[in-house]
Amino acid sequence: MPDYFAGENLAELVGGILAEAKRPGVSKPNVPLSKKQIEIHYDDLYMGYLKKLGEIERKLKAADLKSANANFSEFRELKHEQLFILNSVRLHEGYFDNLGSSKPSTDITKVVAADFGSMAKWENNFISCGLSARGWAILGYDCHTKSLVNVITDSHDMGMWGVEPLLILDMYEHAYMIDFGSDKSKYIEFFMGHIDWSKVSERLAECE
Repeated sequence: MPDYFAGENLAELVGGILAEAKRPGVSKPNVPLSKKQIEIHYDDLYMGYLKKLGEIERKLKAADLKSANANFSEFRELKHEQLFILNSVRLHEGYFDNLGSSKPSTDITKVVAADFGSMAKWENNFISCGLSARGWAILGYDCHTKSLVNVITDSHDMGMWGVEPLLILDMYEHAYMIDFGSDKSKYIEFFMGHIDWSKVSERLAECE
């Protein structure tokens, strides 16, 4: 909830909070993770990002544009955090949405094999990306080269311009610590067995 200061109109503040509320863009994943793991990741973290994004966007509407400054200004800080949180929301929605259980289609298998040599080679590379990432491992479509590429990023506001995420793996500790402890390999193994490949195919089709 945004901070409340004495002297503010409480009715207006409550109205602002309701206006800035954002609905989740994805449902909770239907995969065999514990209730506690999903609650921490989806209910606490993801929903918290949604709430904060709405608050930032409300404050941006009232920010003083004339005081914008690269060293420090309210507008700069809000825009910087907007990028961080907006990317987090979108990556989390992509991650939750590509959790499931379906086999890759013949078409997606051919595309992956064409760019990586084979599905097995892609999988080995992607798993290595997951083990190397501090934040996210992503199979993406490079709009410049018209090919698939595996990328890693250590922060929500770091990424590869022109790459559309097709398959998203969250490697932050909050994604797996409850169910897998510090065993990244076991978590990645679980993820690789619970991919909704139909979502990957849909995202690829939108890029082509």
